[in-house]
Amino acid sequence: MDTGESSRFNIRKFYSRDRQGVIALWKDVFPDDPPWNDPAAVIARKMQKQRDLFLVGLLDKKVVATVLGGYDGFRGWIYHLAVNPLFRSHGFGKKMMEAIESILTKQGCIKINLQVRSGNSGVIKFYQHIGYSVEDHASLGKKL
Repeated sequence: MDTGESSRFNIRKFYSRDRQGVIALWKDVFPDDPPWNDPAAVIARKMQKQRDLFLVGLLDKKVVATVLGGYDGFRGWIYHLAVNPLFRSHGFGKKMMEAIESILTKQGCIKINLQVRSGNSGVIKFYQHIGYSVEDHASLGKKL
């Protein structure tokens, strides 16, 4: 890793001026997302609830990473961890996770869950590397 890059990487809360950069990143990183995960719609919904749990990672003022969190008072959830493919393996994903975990912990969260598509073995390995484990649960959902 270029140590200069790491020192230029900053994490902060999402601001409306980040919108286009986040949309471009998500379209690149999540090209096969279903229609209900339309980036503009996800951003709009997140701005209505727990906006302090929407973080961006910036390199030279350009959005190169994101993470969204949620907390219901019982469990925390992680969504949309994304790192620009050009900047993977630089530790940015781990730093994003540490930042959102810190915020959730300060809010009283003691367990964080996240979902990864089962065929995405590279992402599963990333999460295992930073301390997450695959749990034996069935994931159920209902689109409203």
